[in-house]
Amino acid sequence: MMPPAMRRPFAPLLAAILAPLLALMPVPAFAAVTVTFWSHELGNDFPHAFVTLTGVPDAGGPAVDLSYGFTAKNISPAILWGKVSSRMDVAKPGYVRRSDAQFAVTMTDAQYAAVRQLAAAWSDNKVKYDLKTHNCIHFTKEVARLLSLNGLEQPELMRRPRSYLQAVAAANPGRVTVIRRHGRDYLPGPAGSAPQSVPAAPSTSASPAGTISTTSSTPPMRG
Repeated sequence: MMPPAMRRPFAPLLAAILAPLLALMPVPAFAAVTVTFWSHELGNDFPHAFVTLTGVPDAGGPAVDLSYGFTAKNISPAILWGKVSSRMDVAKPGYVRRSDAQFAVTMTDAQYAAVRQLAAAWSDNKVKYDLKTHNCIHFTKEVARLLSLNGLEQPELMRRPRSYLQAVAAANPGRVTVIRRHGRDYLPGPAGSAPQSVPAAPSTSASPAGTISTTSSTPPMRG
């Protein structure tokens, strides 16, 4: 065995040889999918709550860039009287940039899969839209439930997207990343990172304050 006194001069040489080799070795990539909770208030569109999913699963695979927002298939006075047909809305990039990012949570792959399954279970009119029990805020509530967040029962806020999401964020200090920024300031680039859109249904007459706009004339309808 080489004495310590003789090993010391070789240490810098050994480090110089190993450094380039170590740089070429693959480094494990740590990634995850983040769910961001968004609200959209009165304006040219109806108030709405929705989520976006972005990132790469821990298990690897293609990048994720999705959005889910539960809404009525058509806006009409019928939504005031009971259940109506529904659809899962995909927000256009411009719409996301006109919305407010309230908070975000980094998900495990299991939570990511559960959110995808939830969206599928509420898609294609499988769950009827009901202003009182199954509106856009109720859907985001169920997403938050899959993340085991606290403070989800806010009955007085179930027609107020921004207030509801901010109340949930306040109930989970240290468990969520509070954002509270407008999409134009939060998303990078001119088009942001919003997912691909789907054709929007035309809007018609509107109704109750806190859920849809009485002045909106541009699609898509939300809520």
